[in-house]
Amino acid sequence: MLYLIRWQLSTPILAPLVAYFKHSSSHFGTTEDWYAAAVANLIGACIFFWVDRFIFKSKTVEKWEMIESGKCHDCGKSGIVRRLVEAVGYDRRDDHTPEYRCAECSKKKLKEIEGRKAKK
Repeated sequence: MLYLIRWQLSTPILAPLVAYFKHSSSHFGTTEDWYAAAVANLIGACIFFWVDRFIFKSKTVEKWEMIESGKCHDCGKSGIVRRLVEAVGYDRRDDHTPEYRCAECSKKKLKEIEGRKAKK
């Protein structure tokens, strides 16, 4: 319900745009424009609720943490480093000694984790 309400908060922006593009007689939109915007937001919320839920709650999408200036745990290269925080079968959210890696070593580590997962 809260998600639907958040979507409806954009109606005051959308209704005048609908009015503008359909060359309405009122700059702020007619009652018809406001209904159209509200219905469009309702439909959008019903569709994107599931998409957003998949993106933000799904275990199939990896979650990474990045540092702009650090040293790779594996090769020692300095620069932008990252660590895998969460993936399917892998959870390091409470890791007290995180290991950050460069892009190349991160890819190797991810393949290693996926390989372990495939063997199970």
